Amino acid sequence: MAVDEGAPEGAQALRWDVAVHDLHPDGMVVADADARIVYVNERACQILAMPAEKLLDTDIRTSFPLQDNDGRSWWSCTDPWGGLAIRSGHRERLLIIPGGGEVLVTARYVRPGRSQPVSSVIVAIRDAEARRRAEANSAALISTVAHELRSPLTSVKGFSSTLLRRWGRFTDDQKRLMLQTIEADADRVTRLITELLDISRIDAGRLQVRKQPVDVPGVIDRHIERFVASGHERERFHLTTPAADLPETWADPDRLDQILANLMENAVRHGDGRVSLEVMATGTGPDQALVVTVGDEGEGISPDHYPLVFTRFWHGSRRGGTGLGLYVVRGLVEAHGGQIEVDRAPGGGALFRFTLPAGVPAHNA
Repeated sequence: MAVDEGAPEGAQALRWDVAVHDLHPDGMVVADADARIVYVNERACQILAMPAEKLLDTDIRTSFPLQDNDGRSWWSCTDPWGGLAIRSGHRERLLIIPGGGEVLVTARYVRPGRSQPVSSVIVAIRDAEARRRAEANSAALISTVAHELRSPLTSVKGFSSTLLRRWGRFTDDQKRLMLQTIEADADRVTRLITELLDISRIDAGRLQVRKQPVDVPGVIDRHIERFVASGHERERFHLTTPAADLPETWADPDRLDQILANLMENAVRHGDGRVSLEVMATGTGPDQALVVTVGDEGEGISPDHYPLVFTRFWHGSRRGGTGLGLYVVRGLVEAHGGQIEVDRAPGGGALFRFTLPAGVPAHNA
């Protein structure tokens, strides 16, 4: 809504305020000292499913009835016009509107002076659907984590209790196998906890990386050795690097380990055949970057799922896991200033490609 420059200054301000409130994503209803509605924005009309004409100049308590979960009238309980004269409003609360819909309501009581009667009541209305989705996501995360923690902890508890009570009944090889299982499951729990902490930091924008010069092919070689030591054939892994020297790359070694461990484990667990890894340089000058690809020869990922791969809880047709690993991987790559994408590998499987900016970071130069 445009401001009428020929109107008095107060009228201009009012017209500007009305225009802003009509664009606001939350609903707003204003009642005067007699509880008559004097203003309602477009979003409030949408939430209440009523046109402004039917709301204006009506009693807000009857035109906009609100109930709590026990069926009590919220207006009767709060009573802004006849209640305590020292109250300044009401904190956000989930209430029910006619038709059974749920909304988040916040109220502010405007008084001309301390302990004076209310001159107007401003009610903000927010659709509760976004809150419900957030709560559902939190519940899903808790359920997933509880399920993933139960299995390794059961194993750790079972084997440790068996060894403590029946140590002398087992051979050294049997004891070693049990202890190796305990160690592997403890590592699994540690990785899950690390993922959860990283997710909270990513969502809060507090994920930090401590960059230093890294030998990316050397890091990949160490990961290959770990897979070989855990029983995988060396021939299954193939690393390709350029003949020329790669540009200097700075990254957080621990975070880079997380990225590569997750991508390589996905390729081993969910793919088939050879795991192909490649490191190459791209671009020139300030745009130069290191490109790392990890591909397998499995069934791959449907292109329809590409936009979902790096979201929370995505599993595709796979089973097991939290569905959080690739979400964390994307957050770690982007924290380095890089990007990650998924594609189809030449062998038909999934191919993950991520970039790391090359050269010395500006704050280290």
